[in-house]
Amino acid sequence: MGAARLAELTASRPEWPGGWLAILPREAGMALRLWLDHPARSPLSTELAADEAWLAAESGRHLLHPDHPAWPTLLGQIADPPPVLWALGDLGALGPPRLAMVGSRRPTREGLTNAAGFARELAERGWCVVSGMALGIDAAAQQAALDAGGASVAVLGCGVDVVYPPRHHRLYRRLQEPGGLLLSEHPPGTPARAGFFPRRNRIVTGLSLGVLVVEAAERSGSLVSARLALEQNREVFALPGSIHNPTARGCLQLIRDGAVLVRDLNDILAELSQWAVAVSAGPDPAPAPVEAREDSLLRWLSDTPTPVDALVTLTGRGVADCQRGLLELELEGAVTHAAGGWIRLPARRGA
Repeated sequence: MGAARLAELTASRPEWPGGWLAILPREAGMALRLWLDHPARSPLSTELAADEAWLAAESGRHLLHPDHPAWPTLLGQIADPPPVLWALGDLGALGPPRLAMVGSRRPTREGLTNAAGFARELAERGWCVVSGMALGIDAAAQQAALDAGGASVAVLGCGVDVVYPPRHHRLYRRLQEPGGLLLSEHPPGTPARAGFFPRRNRIVTGLSLGVLVVEAAERSGSLVSARLALEQNREVFALPGSIHNPTARGCLQLIRDGAVLVRDLNDILAELSQWAVAVSAGPDPAPAPVEAREDSLLRWLSDTPTPVDALVTLTGRGVADCQRGLLELELEGAVTHAAGGWIRLPARRGA
């Protein structure tokens, strides 16, 4: 049973366990019935015990599901979300707005430089870089984001306890430290398989507001990610390259087909303006009392209007709670409402 079919069944909110037994395919229903009636005889008991033991062994191990407070709400917008996500690392990495970065596994030096440069600036602007820890562009982008003190999420085509590719063992360990997170729809111990990687791409793009293709040949797997992003109503961005560079032809084709041509990060933020993070031009001043109370709202506001529904997604707060907070901030003169949403006002000097 695939993820899309399971999502359909879950959406019907069947009762436990009778409702599930009635709608599951015959084989799955029989396996569930055996586990319910005779758990000692069911192979599910051994698997569940192993999974529970893995989760309990160390901090930083999590099993995310749609009712978990850290579950990424953007996954609810795609047709085939994973039913669960195994997580290893810092769940706080899921907090900032996210952009996927993908590209060639055999990039040029220029491609590696561009990947690192964009990832570094995204981190400095408060964005999280999502990718697949693959060779080439993926790893360069994720390493640069983490080195800049930002956040990065890697979606794996194996269990989160499996290092793949093996040469990225240092990046794998770094992704378990603050700011990093490893995710997989496969349980711990699952080895990497060729068929898992195209499937994981839907999670990479589903987690993100858009995808930036740095370098891609005409038949690159990165173009699969771009296609998935379009199907998920995500923005697709591409870096242009020389017509004489084979690893740029995929990007040039994407631009010809309607992807946003990217010259610098502002080209991306202009398309995702309602998600733009306010950036301080210098050291942060001592916070005013209102900032201490409503920092979770202020940090997402800039001089570009941000709608309330976007703030709900970014902060994880309810609509009513966001509206109350915005009213307090407006009374303090810290924000105001404009066409398209709320904007942050400049701090008043000498007040």
